[in-house]
Amino acid sequence: MTKIKETSTNQDNRKNSLTQCPVTYTLNKIGGRWKPIIIYNLLSGTRRYSELKKLIPAITEKMLIQHLKQLEADKLVHRKALPVIPPFVEYSLTDSGKELSTVLDAMVSWALKNREATICQLSPVMEEQLQ
Repeated sequence: MTKIKETSTNQDNRKNSLTQCPVTYTLNKIGGRWKPIIIYNLLSGTRRYSELKKLIPAITEKMLIQHLKQLEADKLVHRKALPVIPPFVEYSLTDSGKELSTVLDAMVSWALKNREATICQLSPVMEEQLQ
């Protein structure tokens, strides 16, 4: 794998956009295909790993574990592991994670409002994927 040149203009621009642009910062923390869905499912309360897996059946175990670790590192999700056999692990939102409910609710409202207009413009292949 190629080493990233730390002194490049691109790296400086990336760091500046993360610290100076609130939208970029937010998308870096909750962006992607699965993070918003994980957070949305934790808004209703604490969930065990197996519950999250059932609520999001399309996600692979690797991706769920990876995103939960990232959300925990970003202090949006709290992981509670009890020292029992079999392992008992619960995930819940931190106060910072709970504050994202307004963001996700706004995304849901926007999607419901704009989805029908967009579906009319979809290609036949994309329509098949939605069904």
